[in-house]
Amino acid sequence: MHLDVLRIRDDFPALREKVAHFDGPGGSQVPRQVAEAMAAVMCSGISNRGSVTAAERRAEHVVQEARQAMADLLGCEPRGVVFTRSATQAAYDVSRALARQWTAGDEVVVTRLDHDANIRPWIQAAESAGAEVRWAAFDPGSGELRVDALREQLSGRTRLVAVTGASNVLGTRPDVAAIAAAVHEVGALLYVDGVHLTPHAPVDLAILGADFFSCSPYKFFGPHHGVVVADPRLWEELRPDKLLPSSDEVPERFELGTLPYELLAGTTAAVDYIASLASSAGDRRSRVLESMRAVEAYEQELLGRLLEGLSAIGGVRLYGAPARRTPTVFFSVEGVPGREVYERLARRGVNAPAGNFYAVEASRLLGLGDTGAVRAGLAPYVDGEDVQRLIDGVAEVAK
Repeated sequence: MHLDVLRIRDDFPALREKVAHFDGPGGSQVPRQVAEAMAAVMCSGISNRGSVTAAERRAEHVVQEARQAMADLLGCEPRGVVFTRSATQAAYDVSRALARQWTAGDEVVVTRLDHDANIRPWIQAAESAGAEVRWAAFDPGSGELRVDALREQLSGRTRLVAVTGASNVLGTRPDVAAIAAAVHEVGALLYVDGVHLTPHAPVDLAILGADFFSCSPYKFFGPHHGVVVADPRLWEELRPDKLLPSSDEVPERFELGTLPYELLAGTTAAVDYIASLASSAGDRRSRVLESMRAVEAYEQELLGRLLEGLSAIGGVRLYGAPARRTPTVFFSVEGVPGREVYERLARRGVNAPAGNFYAVEASRLLGLGDTGAVRAGLAPYVDGEDVQRLIDGVAEVAK
């Protein structure tokens, strides 16, 4: 199967502004189908969830549909899907709940490759329990996070390992399945930040081996909120703080307050949209997998063109060259601050922002301090003309 990029681009009203969007890693553009689904819920009669009135039943339906949609996207059980304000909140919520089971002398492992949302919550939770934090570093030349680098930090006292499914600045895709095997050998849990992986590759939690997996619908055409999934049996073991009258059932136990129904409807629509990109299979899970394989192939082809074009420009430095990566490029232009590159590209209608993008530990290890560099990320609505506009813009800046 292949992507009909012209059809896809026509679904995104934002592209009518004639801007080339390489800012997808910070949040994708939204197809009209998602916006319409959200508007339909907001314009309908809706209430707190229940079974008596039509408004109550509609709310319940929206929630259950969204859980099933995320299950079809990630390959998990609907009852294991927890909705949160953001992936950052998800990490904080899970880390606080798990830390109640830790004691002094326990160990938590984090990596220098991760977004800070999968580092700081674990450090702070470890501090609250008196646990020790151990660090795994990636190779700053290649951008690779070796399985051995993580294995070296494991011991019989390890309780939790937090690792990214894909670096949001370098695109590095660690071997999560191998990491999971090593983590489980010592009896620890694995929390995977899948925010940057989910928009670019098929996800199957059974293959990855993650105990917890978080993602953000607004990175894959949906609205702004977060999702974290786990086996329902694992959720049953955790006791978060909650209000007395609120449900103690899983997954509702972890969802504080009334859920944002319009955002959940948008999330279901986003998964439906992904499923429609390049497949006509019968069930949604199969369509998602087929479509995401097509997305991955298309984006990797474009990535090759982008890397080749940028590499040919004198003064441009590319950071990292991982063997498996999402279509994400982190680069700088000699003698030109990243902020200036960003601004000059924006004046040409090319959105490629600069910064550390909350991957501050990675930025520091790369020698970029907290300033970072320029990031260009691809999405299914980016085409070859967009890529050439970026290359030409960077070449102009580098003159």
